[in-house]
Amino acid sequence: MPPQRSSRPTQRDIAELAGVSITTVSHVVNGTRAVAPETRAAVLSAIETTGYTGDVIARSLVTGGTRSIGVAISLLANPYFAVLMQAVEREAAEAGYTVLLADTHDTVETEQATVRALRARRVEGLLLTPAPGDGPVIGELVSLGLPTVLVDRVATRGDVDQVGAENIQSTSALTEHLAALGHRQIGLISGAPGLTTSEERKLGYRLGLGRGGRTWNPALVSCGQSSRDGGTAAFGALMESPERPTAVVVANDSMMVGVLHEARRRGLRVGSDIAVVGYDDAEWADLVEPPLTTMAQPVEDIGRNAVRLLLARIADSDREPETVRLPPTLRHRQSCGCPA
Repeated sequence: MPPQRSSRPTQRDIAELAGVSITTVSHVVNGTRAVAPETRAAVLSAIETTGYTGDVIARSLVTGGTRSIGVAISLLANPYFAVLMQAVEREAAEAGYTVLLADTHDTVETEQATVRALRARRVEGLLLTPAPGDGPVIGELVSLGLPTVLVDRVATRGDVDQVGAENIQSTSALTEHLAALGHRQIGLISGAPGLTTSEERKLGYRLGLGRGGRTWNPALVSCGQSSRDGGTAAFGALMESPERPTAVVVANDSMMVGVLHEARRRGLRVGSDIAVVGYDDAEWADLVEPPLTTMAQPVEDIGRNAVRLLLARIADSDREPETVRLPPTLRHRQSCGCPA
């Protein structure tokens, strides 16, 4: 009695149907050695017949694409990650694509490794939130011709598709609001250097100072490295400064967590002893006491637009690169010192 076969087709099944050895099937599937055209055709026909196309690599051999896209993002550096990924996965699923996720840890070395791992999975395109200083990684993707969209952190280059929030005018509006409340010493906790978002929000802060009739003072700017611990250290440094501010703009919610912890440790009441406004609007922003005044990034729209740009690039590799900027929304609450 012949042995029962697994319900899932194997390379042995392919070999028997195509009349070749398992080794030959392996060479066709893995691309490890050249195979005669007629033999390769027989193997691919057997793959189609048996349903072995359920395997991602086999499917890519038969159809020329895996119908998958990669997402390389730092999970720790992006507190709105869950909302972004839900939007990305919904938009991709509607187009018949699956999503493969990789965590870059916000370092160039890990990002390069994760990007190459996703490429090895034969993703048809990539959504990437760049790490600070990762120009060579982006350059490699562009030179390889892999459809790529930079998400959230846009770059100062015109050869790649990008989508992110508008940073300058929105941060200016936060700063102007604090000036309108009468604050003369307005500090900034800026993000990691080398990021376009950090530089744009710093520029917006300076613009808002001018519009609010305040002067730029570099002593009132402290870098929080886009992290919780960095936010803690940066806020502490401002509080110990002779130029101690009465209000602070915090450039992202990761740093805001550190600011709130340090303010509590110092016995400072946010909204009365120190006015605080932020950028991102994490889901907990209206749950802390007092609720945070913040600029809410259009995270879902960013995710949807990123997928649409990527699919457009996959469909037409010769289209002109596009940069999409989406406006944030002011969530006016009480951490700025305004009444409910």
